Amino acid sequence: MNNKANDIFASYHPIVNIIYFICVLGFAMTFTNPVCLGISFMGAFIYSVCLRGRCGIVKNIKYMVPVILITALLNPAFSHQGVTILTYLPSGNPLTLESILYGISAAFMLVTVICWFVCFNEVITSDKLVYLFGRIAPYISLILSMTLKFVPEFSAKFKEVYLAQKAAGYSVRGNFFKRIKTAVRVFSTVVTWSLERSIVTADSMKSRGYGLKGRKAYSIYRITGRDIICLILVLLCGGFVFIGALLGAVRFSYYPAVIWNTKGIYTLSVYIVYALLVFIPVFIRGLGYRRHR
Repeated sequence: MNNKANDIFASYHPIVNIIYFICVLGFAMTFTNPVCLGISFMGAFIYSVCLRGRCGIVKNIKYMVPVILITALLNPAFSHQGVTILTYLPSGNPLTLESILYGISAAFMLVTVICWFVCFNEVITSDKLVYLFGRIAPYISLILSMTLKFVPEFSAKFKEVYLAQKAAGYSVRGNFFKRIKTAVRVFSTVVTWSLERSIVTADSMKSRGYGLKGRKAYSIYRITGRDIICLILVLLCGGFVFIGALLGAVRFSYYPAVIWNTKGIYTLSVYIVYALLVFIPVFIRGLGYRRHR
C-alpha cells in the first residue's frame, strides 16, 4: 500500500520540500564520515518505508544488497591504496584495510543517495516542479514534470498491453525467441501510444498558451505558518551542519590511513543536528499520527 497520500511532510509547501531535499541530498553525496553516512542511510530508509508502506522494505533490500556487495567488493579489487596491508591478491597487488573501508563507505553512500531520490520522486510531484520552476524555466520544468510522470505511466501501460496480449491468445510464454517477439510487440505498441500522447500533450499545452509572457498559472499552494516554521528549522539545521563541515567537525579520511578528526562536543552537536534534519519528515509524520489519536 502506498502511504504517500498520508504523508504530512509531502503536503507542505513545495519550497519547503525542495530545500529539504537539496540539503539532505547534498550532504549525502559529500559526507564520507561513517556516523553521517549511517544517519543519512537510516533516515532515507525509514522515510522511504513511510512513503511506500511495508513493500518499501522489500523494494529497498532488493537493490541495496546487490549494490552494496558489488561496490564494496569492486573498490578493493581495483584500488590498492592504504598503509594497512592485510594480504596480497593473486595478481600481486596488496589488499588494504583502507580500500575495504572506503568501498563499504562508497557503497552506503550510493544506496543512500538512491533512496533519497526515491523519496524525492514520491514527494516532489510533477505539479510541484511546474510550480517551482514554471516561471523561471517553463520548458525545462515541463520536461522534468513529464519525465517524472512518464516513467510510471509507461510501466503501467506496458503491463496493461501485456495482459491484453495474453487475454487475446497471443503466446507470452515459450522459448527465448517467442518471449522476445512478444516483448517487442508489446514495446512497439506502448511506444506508439507514448508518441501519440506526447503529440496530444504538446498541442494541448500550446493551445493553453504555456510559456507565453505574461501568462499566469493557477496555484493551489499557499504558504502557511507550519510551512514557515518547518522552513526555518530546515535552514537552521542545514546551516549548522554546513558550517560544521566547513570547520572540519565531521572530517574523515580513508587514505593513506584512516583519520577521524573530531572536535569533541562540537562534533557531537553536529551529529545531533544532522540527525534532526534528516528525520524531520519522520518526526512530522509521527506528530501527525499522535494528534489524530
